[in-house]
Amino acid sequence: MAAAPDDIPEPDRIEGAPHPRETVNLYGHEAAQAEFLSAFNTGRLHHGWMITGPRGVGKATLAWRLARFLLATPDDDGGMFAPPKPDTLDIAPDHPVARRIRALAEPRLFLLRRGWDDEKKRLKTVITVDEVRKMKSFFSLSAADGGRRAAIIDDADEMNPSAANALLKLLEEPPANVTLFLISHQPFRLLPTIRSRCRELRLQPLAPAPLADALTQAGAALEPDEAQALAQLAGGSVGEAFRLTNLSGLALYSGIVKLFETLPRLDRPRLLALAEAGAQRGGEAQFDLILTLLDLFLARLARAGATRQLPPEAALGEAALITRLAPDAAAAREWAELAQTLGITARRGKAVNLDPAALLMDMVLRLEKTAGSLAPS
Repeated sequence: MAAAPDDIPEPDRIEGAPHPRETVNLYGHEAAQAEFLSAFNTGRLHHGWMITGPRGVGKATLAWRLARFLLATPDDDGGMFAPPKPDTLDIAPDHPVARRIRALAEPRLFLLRRGWDDEKKRLKTVITVDEVRKMKSFFSLSAADGGRRAAIIDDADEMNPSAANALLKLLEEPPANVTLFLISHQPFRLLPTIRSRCRELRLQPLAPAPLADALTQAGAALEPDEAQALAQLAGGSVGEAFRLTNLSGLALYSGIVKLFETLPRLDRPRLLALAEAGAQRGGEAQFDLILTLLDLFLARLARAGATRQLPPEAALGEAALITRLAPDAAAAREWAELAQTLGITARRGKAVNLDPAALLMDMVLRLEKTAGSLAPS
């Protein structure tokens, strides 16, 4: 497995975070790890494993962890001096296999991901059939030591139809001693025949404590009171939490809550400051995050009004604000409908490159109008 040139971006890496192959520990997914280890120890190791769940919860980290374990764990030959069955997936970071995997130099592991387009000087938008054929050719060669081999497909959702069909043929007639790990955020979009030939390991969103541990391992510095807020806003996703941390998302969401505390008559200077924050030159990521946080606030507002259950606060004063703005199911329906309308507005505005400040102003003013209609007369 040849190392990627330093100047080519990796499509399976979160900007600013370590690559999953460099991550030693996996937090919060004990059941999935135990299921794989049980299959290994009982000789029921399936040739295809589909690791599913929301984005950023650790699917790729698990795939690399499983591949590292398989390639570093010796075969049980059944002899009297055979090693005991492993009780953990842990492999020492200084193990030769672990070192080779970190360097993308393990000859028994193939990484299938979006390739580089030399003509357009950018990453391809899909995994092509040519990439899958490279993997098939890789497995047609004899393994270096006649032992196990593995492949990681990150992610399977990005395969075009030809690539998906080529992978299906490989799953239907898998090479000996080969284990395929497919990472999928949206498995329902894959061919049913691909899903049926894989055993699924479904990962759930992380709770605040393991989310904080995973972020700390990735190099994010967290204050003690930030883990709960990040877990709420990130939906238990380490990847999303990392984005929030990199873009000061907690402070941004707190500012949105403070702005909405002035409803039904918005504080205009605060509104202008929010619009300007999303319109800064080169601030596309910040603009996208503001849109995400606006949608998230409305979703939390509507859900709380419908269920009569307040979520843990993601910003100081949020609980009181939600209680005031969504006192009953009728108000919750209004906020839910507005969230849907604003989602369409945001997508259309981005599609036609509408001025970010104007788009944000329009969206928030619609929110003000809804709040005014719900305010007690």
